[in-house]
Amino acid sequence: MPLAARRRSLVATAATGLALGLLLAGLLSACGEKASPAATETPPKLGECRVLAPEDVAEPSNTTEPVECAEPHTAETFAVGQLPDRFEDADYDDEGLGAWAYETCSQAFMDFLGADESLVMRTVVSWAWFRPTEDAWDGGARWYRCDIVGGGEQSKEYVDLPPTAKGLLLGRPQDTWMVCADGPTVAGSVKVPCTEPHLWRAVTTIALGEKGDDYPGDRVVEVTTRDFCSKSVGAWLNYPVDYDFGYTWFHEAEWDAGNRRSVCWAKTEQ
Repeated sequence: MPLAARRRSLVATAATGLALGLLLAGLLSACGEKASPAATETPPKLGECRVLAPEDVAEPSNTTEPVECAEPHTAETFAVGQLPDRFEDADYDDEGLGAWAYETCSQAFMDFLGADESLVMRTVVSWAWFRPTEDAWDGGARWYRCDIVGGGEQSKEYVDLPPTAKGLLLGRPQDTWMVCADGPTVAGSVKVPCTEPHLWRAVTTIALGEKGDDYPGDRVVEVTTRDFCSKSVGAWLNYPVDYDFGYTWFHEAEWDAGNRRSVCWAKTEQ
């Protein structure tokens, strides 16, 4: 949706006499034009870099000023555009926005990194999306912005990204960008890049459904994930006699947002 048009200040529409006319002219000159919030908020640009922290990503909008991508930064904008027309009259917190953003940003994220869905779920980088501020939204702004960030949901702080993260996972990705976990079990472990000390490595994923499928239930998701990961991790480790594996599965809220995969972890010795 285009940005809202600029709105002029209200003025009297009729006057008689030269003095009143001159007075109104002077007032109009002093008042000038007043821009709507949508017109004054600058839409994002593709390729902009920023220094973002997890608390920034937790917010629906972000007005952090861009920095030069050659300078240290933790975020890069990889997709921008206008929201579909169906959101023209939507509330600021409309539930449909999250599902639309998940599908849109996820696909753009994979294309940007040069990876498939399984690989992007095993990397330390993730993505966040932003909409206009609430004032600008009320003024008619309907753009979106997808940023790659140097960390995930459990990160306390983000790592710096290269000058551009485009193609970051092409070929055989560096361990710097792959996710491992350090702890006695996968659940509750600290997620770290695989270049840091760790006990677990995310090695495969399993798809549990297709777009449009109903959530099969917690029990089915967990058991299916467990059985698959047991076999998949064994194969990844070249079928040892004895091995440990872990798995991460997601609940109905993540399913409704668009995620249909679980992650398998192998216990490794670094």
